[in-house]
Amino acid sequence: MHLESSCDAVIKSSTRISPESADEVRQLVLQIDDPTFRYAAGQSIGVLVPGPHAFGNEYHHRRYSIANPIQTGNSEALELEILVRRCFYLDEISGEQYPGIASNYLCDAKIGDKLKITGPFRSPFKIPANKSSNLLMIGTGTGIAPFRAFVRQIYDQHGSWDGQVRLFYGDNGGMNLLYMNDEKKDLGQYYDDETFKAFSALTDRPLTGVESGLQDSLTDNAEECKKLITDPNTYVFLGGQEKAAEVFNKVMEETFGSADAWNQQKQSLIEKDRWAELLYH
Repeated sequence: MHLESSCDAVIKSSTRISPESADEVRQLVLQIDDPTFRYAAGQSIGVLVPGPHAFGNEYHHRRYSIANPIQTGNSEALELEILVRRCFYLDEISGEQYPGIASNYLCDAKIGDKLKITGPFRSPFKIPANKSSNLLMIGTGTGIAPFRAFVRQIYDQHGSWDGQVRLFYGDNGGMNLLYMNDEKKDLGQYYDDETFKAFSALTDRPLTGVESGLQDSLTDNAEECKKLITDPNTYVFLGGQEKAAEVFNKVMEETFGSADAWNQQKQSLIEKDRWAELLYH
């Protein structure tokens, strides 16, 4: 780890955005006083958690997507937002549960605490040059963070978008309440744009996980997804847990008639730079 490429950040606010009945998800606002630090919408930062850690590592490094668009104005202090879900991991052999190092470190941090961060790192999500391009986005959990910045950048820069914009999002942690409603005036502000549609795939079956809700929503709209995907002017973006990609692939295999047919279509998207993903375990 090259600490010379890191800088300090101070936690300005830490807000739980999920209900008490769901996994804890927090929105952290970080203040950075380093005048050389600049970022673009959709990029990510790394958080260095001081050790010692397993295998003798001095720091544990974990990346988080920047959730807010580029900051404008003349303020010397720069602020950025990240979403953090408190994670725990189960040892398959012992059955013991262990806290995720970075997520618990950040969720437990207090206002005024200092963090050491790295980056920013380039986002795989790039706005197409042609405003008539269609955008198909699929994600789960905190994977909405890069999409949030991505969509806001599109409408901030262009005012509107001529192509179809579709966001399929599965969550049971409360991010939909922060980002997907009219009251907050976040992604909800784009609902009036006739080209933008967001499908918040919430499930009322908590034991089955958010994947079931996402799968149901995709299945209900499978033909529209297929129509968009086979349009040479469509770009596909996946974000969040790897299970989101698994669900999407499963639904598309059924929609295209077979795994081979879908894999062939998917490979074509990849080769033509019309496929991008930002996934985590």
